[in-house]
Amino acid sequence: MKVLKFGGTSVGTVEGINQVISILSENIEKGERIAAVYSAMSGVTNRLIQIAQLTVLNDLSYQEHLKSVEERHFIVVRGLIDVKGQSAVIANVKGLFNELEDLLRGIALIKELSPRTMDLVLSFGERLSTTIITETLKHRGISAEFLDARTVIKTDDHFGYAAVNFTLTNENIQKYFKNQTALVCITGFIGSTIDGVTTTLGRGGSDYSGSIFGAALQADVIEIWTDVDGMLTADPRKVKSAFTIPTITYAEAMELSHFGAKVIYPPSLTPAFLKQIPIKILNTFNPIHPGTTIHKTAERTQYSITGVSSIDDIALVNVAGSGMLGVAGVSAKLFSILAKNKISVILISQASSEHSICFAIDPKSAEKVREILDEAFKVELENGDVESVSIERNLSIIAIVGEGMKASTGTSGKVFTVLGRNGINVIATAQGSSELNISVVINKKNIAKALNALHGSFFENNGQVLNLYLVGGGLIGSTLLQQIYQQRAYLSERKNTTLRLIGIANSKRMLINEDGIDITNWRNLLAENGEISNIGSFVSEIQNLNLPNSVFLDCTANKDIVHHYYSLLNSSVSIVTPNKVANSSSYEQYFTLQRAAQNKGVKFLYETNVGAGLPIINTLQALIASGDQIVKIEAVLSGTLSFLFNNFKVGEKFVDVLKEAKEKGFTEPDPRDDLSGMDVARKILILSREVGMKLEPEDVVIKNLLNDECLNAPSVETFFEALEADNARFEKLLLEAEAKDEVLRYIASLENDKISIELKTVGRNHSFFNLSGSENIVAFTTERYKTYPLVIKGPGAGAEVTASGVFADIMNISSFLG
Repeated sequence: MKVLKFGGTSVGTVEGINQVISILSENIEKGERIAAVYSAMSGVTNRLIQIAQLTVLNDLSYQEHLKSVEERHFIVVRGLIDVKGQSAVIANVKGLFNELEDLLRGIALIKELSPRTMDLVLSFGERLSTTIITETLKHRGISAEFLDARTVIKTDDHFGYAAVNFTLTNENIQKYFKNQTALVCITGFIGSTIDGVTTTLGRGGSDYSGSIFGAALQADVIEIWTDVDGMLTADPRKVKSAFTIPTITYAEAMELSHFGAKVIYPPSLTPAFLKQIPIKILNTFNPIHPGTTIHKTAERTQYSITGVSSIDDIALVNVAGSGMLGVAGVSAKLFSILAKNKISVILISQASSEHSICFAIDPKSAEKVREILDEAFKVELENGDVESVSIERNLSIIAIVGEGMKASTGTSGKVFTVLGRNGINVIATAQGSSELNISVVINKKNIAKALNALHGSFFENNGQVLNLYLVGGGLIGSTLLQQIYQQRAYLSERKNTTLRLIGIANSKRMLINEDGIDITNWRNLLAENGEISNIGSFVSEIQNLNLPNSVFLDCTANKDIVHHYYSLLNSSVSIVTPNKVANSSSYEQYFTLQRAAQNKGVKFLYETNVGAGLPIINTLQALIASGDQIVKIEAVLSGTLSFLFNNFKVGEKFVDVLKEAKEKGFTEPDPRDDLSGMDVARKILILSREVGMKLEPEDVVIKNLLNDECLNAPSVETFFEALEADNARFEKLLLEAEAKDEVLRYIASLENDKISIELKTVGRNHSFFNLSGSENIVAFTTERYKTYPLVIKGPGAGAEVTASGVFADIMNISSFLG
C-alpha cells in the first residue's frame, strides 16, 4: 500500500494535474494499491483567506475575487475533460461555489469571521481540487472515489490547528478502506469534530493528512509529491548550489522542516515516525528523480552536516535582571505564561549566569508578548529584579542540522569562524545536547550571505567560491582576468577554489551580475549590458548583494576610489589593490583602513603597492610577526629608474636612455613623474608604516634628480631639451662612479625613523651592484640579518608580474577564508 500526497503546485494547472494522473496511472499499471491526498490548487488557500477578510469588512470586491477563483477552476475542468463530460463536473464545482457564496453572504451579514468559520471557508480549496481530479480520473477510465476527509479524520475544536483523535481516526480510515478497491482521492488539510464541524490541521496540513492516512493503513511508503527534487541541503532560492539529500533521518527532517525547509510540514512526520513508515519527497514535474527518502536511519555521507535551513523573520525577546541569578522558577514562570497564551517559542538561549533569558518568536506576536511579560513580571520590574523586557526585530535564525555532527569535531567552531570571516554577527545561539542542531540568530539582512557561506564551507560542492568585483579593465585588470581563466582548472582541482567575477567597472561602463560574468567575454558583456560607470553606485550594489567571500579588486591608480575602501571593509568585503594612494596618503587613513579590516575580520592586501609581484610586504610582515627587529631598509623601488641607470653608459646621453625607456613603455607619459622620486617615496613610506613608524608624506626627504629647468619645463618636449642641456652633470656623476669602480643607483633608505631618497653609488660588494633591466631590489637589515641583509630582487614593474601579485593576494584570501 502506498499513499501519495500531491501539493498545490502539482494540482495548480491543467499540465500539473495531467502529470499527477500520469504518476497515478503508472502506479496502477504496476499493480500498486494506492490512495492519493490532494492540496488545494496553488494560491487558492491564500485567495480564500483574502476573500473572507474582505467579506467581513463588507468590501464587495470579494465577489470579483471569488469569481476569479471560480473561473480558474472552470478553466481547469475544461482543459482536463472533453466537452461531452464537462457539464456534470462544472455543475458539481458550481454547487461548491454556490455553497461557499452562501457562507460568505452570511459572514457579510453578521460581520464576524470566527476561526471556526474560517476553517469552513478554507475547506473549499481541497474539496474543489479533489473533486475535479476524481471526476477527471473517472472520465479517463480509472476507477476512482472521492473521500471527504472530514468523514474519517476526527479532531478537537482547536480551529485553525486542530489536534487529531488518532484512536477514532485510525478506526474510521481502516473501516473505510477495508473493502475499497477503487483509487481513493482524499481531501487534504481538513477534518471535523465529533459533531461534524469542519476543522483544519494547520497550514501545510495536507502533508499531515497524507501521513495520517499512511500510518492508519500501515502503508509501505508515503510519497509527498511537490515541485522540487526532494529535500535540499539549503533553500535553492537563496543558495543556488544547493543539492538533493538522498536519505535523511526523521529527526534531521523534523529539524530542517521546523527551521524553514518548506518541502514538508513538520507534524506530518510524526504519524509516520511512530509507525516507522518511510516518507519520500518527489518532484511531480521530474518524476524520474529519486528525490529524498526520510526514514529511521540514513546513509552516512562525506559531509559532517545534512543541511542548512532558516527562519527568515523572527523577533528576539530578552528578559534580563540581576535578581534572576540563582532564583528558582523564573524560567518556569516565563514559559508557563507563554504557553498559557499560546505563544510558540522557536529558540531559547540562556546565559549560564542566569542573568538573562532570550527566546525567539514570530514577530507578529512581539507586542502581545511584551504586554504579557510586562504584566506578569510587574512586581519584579518594579523591584529591579528584572531590569528589562526588550524585543529586537528584523532577525533570522539559521539552523545547521545533521546527525553527522556527533562524529565530527569542530562543527560549532567552523560555523562561527565562517560567519565571523564574512562579517556576520551572531546575536544568540542554541545547541541541543543531541548535537543534531546548531542554531544561530543573526541580522535578517545577512540571511542569504550566511546561508551561502555556510553551505559552501560545509558541502564544498563547488569548493571555496570567491566573488570578485574588479575596478579597472586596463592592462593590469585584463591581464589578471586572463591569468584567472588560465588557472581555473588548477584552482578547481588542486585548490578546490572557484573565482567568480561578479562585477566589473572601468571609467565608462560598469556591470554586475550575481550569477557571474564570463571572463572570456567580459569586454563585450560590459559594452552591451553595462551601465554608465559610477563608482559610488558600483560599491552600493556590492553592499546590497552582500555575497559571502566578496573581494574588491582596485586595479587603478584612481584617487577617488580609495574613498570607498573604508565603507567596503566595514561591509566585510576584502580588498586587494596595487593602488598606492590609500596607504601612502595620511597615516590616519592608513591606520583607519588597517583597523577596519582587523575589526571586520577581512583582508586588506596590497603586496603590489611596493614591488609588483615581489613578496616584499609579506616578507616584512613575516619578519616582524616572528619578533625580528628592523634596523634598516634600503631599496631600489622604481623599475623605470632602475632601467635608466642600468643602461646609462659612458658615451651615451642620459636623455637618450630616457627616450628609449619611454619608447618601451617603461615611463609615465611625462617621465618627470618617474624622475621626481614621488612614486619611490610612496613605496618606501608604505614600508615604513608596515614597520610601525607613524610617518607622513612630508617626512620623506627626496634629493632631486632633476634641476629646476627640467622640473619647470612647460611641456614634455621642452623637458627633454632641458635634460639634454643638463647632460654634462649626469655624465660627470657616471664618470665619478666608474672611477671608483661603482655604479649609480637611485636608492630609498629607511633608518633611524627617517626616510631619504637620492642617487647614490655602490661598489661591487654591495647587493645592489648587479642589477639589470628594470629589476627592483630590497635589502632588509635586521637583528637576525645584520651581517648579510635579507635581499629580495626581481622584476618590479609590468602588467604580468603586477597582475600575478594581485592574483597571489586573492589566493591568500582564499586560504584565509578556507
